[in-house]
Amino acid sequence: MKLIDVFNGDADGLCALMQWRLLHPAAARLVSGVKRDNALLRRIDSGTDVELLVLDINFENNRADVARLLADGAVIRYFDHHYPGERIEHPSLTLTVDESPEICTSLLVHRAIGGRQPAWAVAGAFGDNLPDVAGRLAETAGFDHERSATLRRLGELLNYNGYGSELADLHFDPVVLYEALREYGDPFAFVADAEAYARLRCGYEDDMAKASVMQAATRTAGCAIYVLPDQAWARRAIGVWANALSQQDQVRAHLVFCPDGWGGYTASVRAPQRHPRGAADFCRQFPGGGGRAAAGGITGLSAAAIDAVSAAFLARFAVN
Repeated sequence: MKLIDVFNGDADGLCALMQWRLLHPAAARLVSGVKRDNALLRRIDSGTDVELLVLDINFENNRADVARLLADGAVIRYFDHHYPGERIEHPSLTLTVDESPEICTSLLVHRAIGGRQPAWAVAGAFGDNLPDVAGRLAETAGFDHERSATLRRLGELLNYNGYGSELADLHFDPVVLYEALREYGDPFAFVADAEAYARLRCGYEDDMAKASVMQAATRTAGCAIYVLPDQAWARRAIGVWANALSQQDQVRAHLVFCPDGWGGYTASVRAPQRHPRGAADFCRQFPGGGGRAAAGGITGLSAAAIDAVSAAFLARFAVN
């Protein structure tokens, strides 16, 4: 059978795939994209004689293509942690979905393979803004503070690379970045020697320095709302900066708007770290919205919709 690996272009998707393929080496066609491009199965023309590994892309947005590919005869193994909507029961589909706020796809794969690649699981969890969970796993795996901090920075940088409206916004196409990670195999070796890591680190530091001077457009006891400028750096920074805001200010929920470069807006939503629920439900109220309990996003917003989204956000998270 032809093997195809379909993965979200963020840290969680990359680190989940690294874990799986280190344990199950195989030459597979790679399909990915920017983080918010999660209807990736539409790119697979046919399921005939195909075995698919699908990682960290929303099942709800891919359900019709899953059904189409299964009807063609595909075998699909699917891991995800976002709201799935109606599930499909089929003998050729293995669907592992867990929406718990302290779960990400890297941790689901970590469980599935018996914890045999803990460093990549830790990096994926840190990248997916689960610092407490990742820290506990790092300690259990025997990583000291320095090695845990290395995995945290790696996860954050891999996640940072996934944000943008199109591949041109990113430092690396996620497929290219995965191939660089695979060349090293070991995350610590990648951090120590890879040119790709150095490039990501420099880009991250530059973009976050620009984001750090932004002031909240609205701030209440329970919420903060920011609007970033129409710049490529802002499209790259929006998600990791939203994560940083939520970690620095754990009482408030955060909403960050950014022009998408096509005349619309993207929004990143983070529920309060102390009560990490409600983000996905909030985002699903709007077309192009989705996510998980602690974090979500909305794509394709018009400028006219910003006031309505902001008002709904303030009403939803005013008291935490």
